[in-house]
Amino acid sequence: MTATAADGFMVAPEFERMERPALRALQLERLRPLLAHAYANVTHYRKSFDAAGVTPDDLRHLEDLARFPFIVKSDLRDNYPFGLFAVPRRQVIRVHASSGTTGKPTVVGYTEGDLDTWAGLMARTLAATGVRPGDVVHNAYGYGLFTGGLGFHYGAERLKCSVVPMSGGNTEKQIGLIVDFGARVLAATPSYALNIAEVAEQMGVDLAGSELRIGVFGAEPWSETMRAEIDRRLGIAACDTYGLSEIMGPGVAAECEHRCGLHGWEDHFLFEVVDPDTLEPLPMGEQGELVITTLTKQALPMVRYRTRDITRLTDEPCACGRTHLRIRRVTGRNDDMMIIRGVNVYPSQIEAVLVGFPGVAPQYQLTLSRQGTLDHLTVETESLAPANEDDRAHLAQQLRHHIKSLIGVTCEVIMRLPGELPRSTGKAVRVRDVRNR
Repeated sequence: MTATAADGFMVAPEFERMERPALRALQLERLRPLLAHAYANVTHYRKSFDAAGVTPDDLRHLEDLARFPFIVKSDLRDNYPFGLFAVPRRQVIRVHASSGTTGKPTVVGYTEGDLDTWAGLMARTLAATGVRPGDVVHNAYGYGLFTGGLGFHYGAERLKCSVVPMSGGNTEKQIGLIVDFGARVLAATPSYALNIAEVAEQMGVDLAGSELRIGVFGAEPWSETMRAEIDRRLGIAACDTYGLSEIMGPGVAAECEHRCGLHGWEDHFLFEVVDPDTLEPLPMGEQGELVITTLTKQALPMVRYRTRDITRLTDEPCACGRTHLRIRRVTGRNDDMMIIRGVNVYPSQIEAVLVGFPGVAPQYQLTLSRQGTLDHLTVETESLAPANEDDRAHLAQQLRHHIKSLIGVTCEVIMRLPGELPRSTGKAVRVRDVRNR
């Protein structure tokens, strides 16, 4: 049976509540033609499958997927711009791309059917977090080549919400429209949501007393500590979502209102966790690197895409009744991990210490540099009040000791005045690596 809310709205479509044996059978049914489609139409897959000694006919069970090779982000750059498309270019009616700040951008494409699927998954994602038809959704994700803005836009429209397509920036105006239009839902990156809260407080606007009730956040890792800070300052329930442009964009997984892990939409994606060193599949519940295979995407099928995100999966029942496995909060990325004097550190671990620390603002930037032959970490953050230099130095010393005690890494802490660090209107740039300069 499909669960319904008090207003009769369908909370979870039947696909979200399938018994797991039936769900796995559906995945196998969709995976077989997906592999055949990729092998027949994409030179990269044909070569990589042949080199691994497998063909689509070798997939008889879901477990057989482990025999197939991975695909990684550099493969998209090596086949720039359209070399991984599995349909004629004229059938690709939308193109998105990464910023390309570290080289050629990664280009992704969508057929008309892909866009329809994406809008449906985004509507499902929003509904899972508690968004309902008729809600005013203030969309502060960036529009353009980034998938966030349009992904949330069309999903909210599919759910029959009223969408305010604000994009990022012009924060004072954003706050005015949130209040004037009676937005119930804020869609943004968590770092920008925190920026909105900060500016609203400076303006004397009580967003916690407004109509806002739900935050639908994603596009960057964030800690439970930051979630609690956003909840408190905006008066909302901040929900996590997960997605990658290479896989679909936002809408790959989402928390439900219970906020105990992100439900991965398994009727469209197959999730694995592998050991990041050996690349061997790991059992359910063990932490490793998330690998995703698309099951229904036509323009750009992804077979065993290495996301570099570190997490674990669970198939334990959820109180919401959804049966899709859950992705525990992403703790970091393989390529974000810092090794400081032998200690492995993720930016999210530093964030968890900073946010909520007495006298410290939840704004920070990490800089990696080289001192002799050793890597050195500098943490820049802000004091909550414009304290004098001696007070800020004392606060920095306390924070440095706290980071050492909790994480085990020695670092330099610089305590800035309020407002000195740059604010993000999109994905926050938390780490600056200047070791090779």
